Amino acid sequence: MIQKNLTDQITKLLEQSKKIELRHLLKDMHDADFAAAIDDFSAAIVLQLLLLLSLPAQCHLFVYLDPKKQSDVASLMSRNDLAALFSNMEQAARADLYNQLDDQQKQTLMPGLAQAERDDIRKLASYPEKTVGALMTSGYATLRSNWTVSKSLIKLRLEAPDKETIYQIYVIDEQRKLLGTLSLRELILASPSSLVEEIMLSEVVSVQVSDDQEIIPQIISHYDLIAVPVLDHEAKIVGIVTYDDAMDAAEEEATEDAQKSASVAALDSPMSKVSPAELYRKRIGWLVLLIFGALLSGAGLAFFEETIAANIALVFFMPLLVGAGGNAGSQAAALMVRSLATGDVEYKDWTKLLRKDAIVALALGLTMGVTVYFLGLVRGGPEIALIVAFAMFFVVFVGSIIGLCLPFILSKLNLDPATASGPLVTTIVDASGVLIYFGFATLLL
Repeated sequence: MIQKNLTDQITKLLEQSKKIELRHLLKDMHDADFAAAIDDFSAAIVLQLLLLLSLPAQCHLFVYLDPKKQSDVASLMSRNDLAALFSNMEQAARADLYNQLDDQQKQTLMPGLAQAERDDIRKLASYPEKTVGALMTSGYATLRSNWTVSKSLIKLRLEAPDKETIYQIYVIDEQRKLLGTLSLRELILASPSSLVEEIMLSEVVSVQVSDDQEIIPQIISHYDLIAVPVLDHEAKIVGIVTYDDAMDAAEEEATEDAQKSASVAALDSPMSKVSPAELYRKRIGWLVLLIFGALLSGAGLAFFEETIAANIALVFFMPLLVGAGGNAGSQAAALMVRSLATGDVEYKDWTKLLRKDAIVALALGLTMGVTVYFLGLVRGGPEIALIVAFAMFFVVFVGSIIGLCLPFILSKLNLDPATASGPLVTTIVDASGVLIYFGFATLLL
């Protein structure tokens, strides 16, 4: 409701060409609210609104815009305006924007930037997506170990406007190798004559520039950090990943896992921005593949056709049994996928987890079997009840074990285990359930 009211206000002022009132409204608005309010506006109108603001305000707002909108707006800006925007943006944000520009825009932009800025953009933009390097920023504060606290504070005061954060500071040597770290609070509270090496922490938690970005939220959460230093293969610091960027990465990974758990290829944009054609393309692959998986269930039904024809009451319980097995498998898979994603379990824990889950699966199967036995008595008599109870026990047990093991198997094959927690595990367990159920029926009848 608040967003709609802001959108209506901006639209009304635009129609009346009240630039002064617009400027006051935008100045008093939080950048995130402003970006949300103008999300549906054309790139030309967004640019018109941006130009009402000061350059620093433009930079702050720009990072809240949708990436596609950023690219569209940038394509309408003059080289001087775009270069000025890049020069004042935070390092990681401008590298992300640079990657969205086409080759012509990049060639037009670069001559308008200082050499240091060009080098920094090329360096940050060169790292592959989903890596720590692509997530990091070069706007971090450094000190030397032999500096005094008073000298360090003077240096930080001068450099602070150009840094992403100065709350965590990193101590380096002449080769930029990381020696230690300290917080701004520790620096302020220390004696002015103390040396940095006397108050710094030498044991520093760090990551490699080529690491997967998934590990960053885990490290920040585990060690309660506001930033993590990023090192290259020579142990030299090349950037940091801040807490807010780590949370963005965590949200991105969680969204991707949620989509994959439903057997949907990861979307490149929010669903509200994705075209019907792209949604079709992202979904059709798995749906077609799962058809062939479902054929196993059909083949099983065809194989036991005589048993089914002779005991038609068995058909009544088939959806119940198959659904229970799929549900048990999905539960186990979802728990395992999340545990793998958060680092709670590793490959070495597999046998221990298998033993634990086997005990749980036996208890679940026994409970479900006893429950369905009484339904079988009412619907089909003692023989059918016994078959349904035994089948339910084994279907739930097998489904749980499949749900536990499949994420591990996919991880070993370097595939995303999130794929296992949805339709994939259900399809496999459904086929297994049909074979188990009618196999028992054929054997006992």
